[in-house]
Amino acid sequence: MATYKLTINGKNHSVNVDEDTPLLWVLRDQIKLVGTKYGCGMGQCGACTVHINGKATKSCITPISSLEGKKITTIEGLSDNGTHPVQEAWKAIDVPQCGYCQPGQIMQASAFLEENKNPSKTEIREAMHTNICRCASYNSIEKAVEVAAKNTR
Repeated sequence: MATYKLTINGKNHSVNVDEDTPLLWVLRDQIKLVGTKYGCGMGQCGACTVHINGKATKSCITPISSLEGKKITTIEGLSDNGTHPVQEAWKAIDVPQCGYCQPGQIMQASAFLEENKNPSKTEIREAMHTNICRCASYNSIEKAVEVAAKNTR
């Protein structure tokens, strides 16, 4: 075990874990930030998506040893009170059904929109294809990304 110093949602944390411990489990078990969800454990579903230095990253396959000195943002840190443009669009479109995948979807969408402020429908679909929704809310998700893009221009 080793001690790792992390910056998560703008706050400094120190954790003592094995070097290959996935970030997901540090967030949930050590830091008690449970908005990031476990889905597949293989980086295939996107439920565990967080931002590492602003880039959408699958936390279930990201070892803690690779994160010192990097800025980690979880769904809890995206905004103080749920007013990030993507979160607002999600509410306006009423995207969630079961809601389980939504934190990962929102984190994927917000990182994408930081890079592409005026995406086409095809670009939105391509950017979001790495995140699975078991309820098949894909049309609502795509519409919410469109609305968020318009609201951030």
